[in-house]
Amino acid sequence: MIVGQDEAFEQIVVALFSGGHVLLEGVPGTAKTLMAKTLARLVNAEFKRVQFTPDLMPSDIVGTSVFNLQTSQFVFRQGPVFTQILLADEINRAPAKTQSALLEAMEERQVSIEGALNRLPEPFMVLATQNPVEYEGTYPLPEAQLDRFLFKVRINYPALPAETEILRRYHAGFDAHHLERSGMATVLGPGDIAMAQADIMAVKVESGILDYIARLMDATRKSPDLILGGSPRAGIALLLTVKTYAALQGRDYVRPDDVKFLAPPVLRHRVILRPEAEVEGLDADKVVARVLSKVEVPR
Repeated sequence: MIVGQDEAFEQIVVALFSGGHVLLEGVPGTAKTLMAKTLARLVNAEFKRVQFTPDLMPSDIVGTSVFNLQTSQFVFRQGPVFTQILLADEINRAPAKTQSALLEAMEERQVSIEGALNRLPEPFMVLATQNPVEYEGTYPLPEAQLDRFLFKVRINYPALPAETEILRRYHAGFDAHHLERSGMATVLGPGDIAMAQADIMAVKVESGILDYIARLMDATRKSPDLILGGSPRAGIALLLTVKTYAALQGRDYVRPDDVKFLAPPVLRHRVILRPEAEVEGLDADKVVARVLSKVEVPR
């Protein structure tokens, strides 16, 4: 269904089963919305989309209390965050207060309105998008808020053969606005996700792999290319996601290659480059690759 974006979609699936959220970065027209809608359809999850704009208020996301004339009482009207898969489109276009309202719900898995706690449904996953080339009129997410995302997944242009296949499918009648006509079948439900997550916890991780992850985090903190390296939370995120990835590959154990595959999406939004490294032409992925090449792999 998602032609030319296999690796990106695989990472989104890993995040879903790991119970985390994903920041999708890519230019318009690279199937970010289609990925979110496809994922929701595959797992039979409720899906909602919110277009973030400069005038969006926190209550537009989490909901608000409204007065019921018939009962003469205030009742809570849920916002779009009360869903299972939420697409937060162009999250960096909303002001900081609105961003924080969403990110707090992501972290706490609940919304507090006038002292009353309202739990979000399970599973709950936010797929937030941002445009990497257009910054005018945007409010960049601070590092502390970026850390709420399990992965930052970069959506690149498809390769030429894949783009030709995309055109062929649309020519044959595919319509991204009507996925129900595509013949795509639901493969599992929300309850199955919870059971799978319990099984993922049983995936074996040798002490050498744990040490490898810890040494990677330490190496990012000591890297001459970085002002800020990976935190202990980043190491925990990498551990949880490599277990999920191993299980999705049909294994009950983690390999060093799993760590290498998922280190970039876990770390690219959590590290801060030094100005000298940027002048050198480096980006977060290149620095993470440098760190991976210098840390000894366990046997």
